Amino acid sequence: MTFKPAEWPRKLRSQEWYGGTSRDNIYHRSWMKNQGLPADLFDGRPVIGICNTWSELTPCNAHLRDLAERVKHGIYEAGGLPLEFPVFSPGESSLRPTAMMYRNMCAMDVEEALRGNPLDGVVLMVGCDKTTPALLMGAASVDIPAIIVTGGPMLNGKWRGTDVGSGTALWQMSEAVKSGDMTQDEFLEAEQSMSRSPGSCNTMGTASTMASMAEALGMALSGNAAIPAVDSRRRVMAHVTGRRIVDMVKDDLKPSDIMTRKAFENAIRTNGAIGGSTNAVIHLLAIAGRVEVDLTLDDWDVLGRDIPTIVDLMPSGKYLMEEFFYAGGLPVVLKSLLDGGKLHGDALTVSGRTISEEIAGVRNWNDKVILPMDKGLTQQGGIAVLRGNLAPNGAVIKPSAASPHLMKHRGRAVVFEDIDDYKARINDDALDIDETCIMVLKNCGPRGYPGMAEVGNMGLPPKILKKGITDMIRISDARMSGTAYGTVILHTAPEAAIGGPLAVVRSGDMIDLDVEARYLHLDISDQELEKRLAEWQPADTDVTGGYEYLFRTHVQGADQGADFDFLIGCRGKAVGRDSH
Repeated sequence: MTFKPAEWPRKLRSQEWYGGTSRDNIYHRSWMKNQGLPADLFDGRPVIGICNTWSELTPCNAHLRDLAERVKHGIYEAGGLPLEFPVFSPGESSLRPTAMMYRNMCAMDVEEALRGNPLDGVVLMVGCDKTTPALLMGAASVDIPAIIVTGGPMLNGKWRGTDVGSGTALWQMSEAVKSGDMTQDEFLEAEQSMSRSPGSCNTMGTASTMASMAEALGMALSGNAAIPAVDSRRRVMAHVTGRRIVDMVKDDLKPSDIMTRKAFENAIRTNGAIGGSTNAVIHLLAIAGRVEVDLTLDDWDVLGRDIPTIVDLMPSGKYLMEEFFYAGGLPVVLKSLLDGGKLHGDALTVSGRTISEEIAGVRNWNDKVILPMDKGLTQQGGIAVLRGNLAPNGAVIKPSAASPHLMKHRGRAVVFEDIDDYKARINDDALDIDETCIMVLKNCGPRGYPGMAEVGNMGLPPKILKKGITDMIRISDARMSGTAYGTVILHTAPEAAIGGPLAVVRSGDMIDLDVEARYLHLDISDQELEKRLAEWQPADTDVTGGYEYLFRTHVQGADQGADFDFLIGCRGKAVGRDSH
């Protein structure tokens, strides 16, 4: 640990607005006082923003208003002035065409709100999938003291005596309806029990994964990731986070001090251990770009290759986030990694202490939920990065959620040109497909969808499901929900919409997959591949303005984090010109 706290007291950034007796200072203070704020709140104490993604359109985050009040209590107790403000909230379950398209917009909102307002530090209130990376990206670009508090997962779903995992059960049951193993009425009945409390998905989906990534990066207090949304300890976490941010401002402890190369290595290994979402790959690459840490797709493969998946949670396993919390949560996983020599224990956290200091003495209270390192669900739990002529810039697969018998396979391609083509043909019994085939979906990447929707885990054809087959190899340039499962190859780069090799795959082509060898190959000659690529023409788009135009024009590939090319790097916290 090399961080040295700043001396206190000192003049804070907020005093550029509130300190002094000039006309401009009085202007800024006097308008704030219309909210009933006493004069001494502007006397030089830390001004803390509460950046809230609360929205009733984002159901995972709909309870964050209450948690924000708890944060305020902690900030006031510690001698700070809390000021809550909203930012755009990309909700995964409702927002079209996909929440991923708006992650970067949310990050821009956060960045400019932090830079342009009189804030010395910020508490980032997050929950749903894209809100966690978006707020971390925005805060990293400004680099003022920042800390995460997540909304927590919902309680276990319950249906006919079984636990229902949000998201995962949806994919399972929809396939069961198509195969005839479940009636539509039963599906509708189960719907009533899938989401029975506030909070984000109760599986190890992307929301829980990114909460775990924030904690593994050191950007949230120890134990934050797994506390259920309705547990009183979630409110306590919010309260103490409010206290802590005030001391972080006094110490000038910033994201760049915490999110170092070691922190990202810790997060990647943690993702393998928890069986985390493939979406974490894109998000961590983007966050690393904002703090100027050199992180690549290959780092995911190298760092995660020998990490066993030790958390037995859906979709890789059988339990849910409640059991994970009761077993001890992420600190137990981090302790297992540390004891196994797989964690940088000297990485700094928002507590001001190292990660090894934070997790010293933690215990595993249920070794059926958090397994010993030598008894993992799989000994190769990390994200595997595949390369070959079909994915020269890489593609990813989550081995812990895949079928072992399909990890090495040769199959005939059945191609869908886009998601509409897939929907139009998948239920047709005349579709020329069997369980040995490989389903290929094009034009669903960052520019193609646009936004890179979670459609990569294509449902299987009903005629295959009725044979009792539950998994086939699926390849696309799309993403999939962290709650999904199967032998699904994602993020194929370059994407089809910009002329990547995926764009020229034809039905009937043979494709070779070897996950152990990290190999994904379209079995045609180099000359034929070059000929097809030369003949390829991009689809016409009629987008001439608005955010979609900005997105299509500036988004980078999935292998680079799908951030905007003009947002890479830290632009700092400089106070702009006061025009008043």
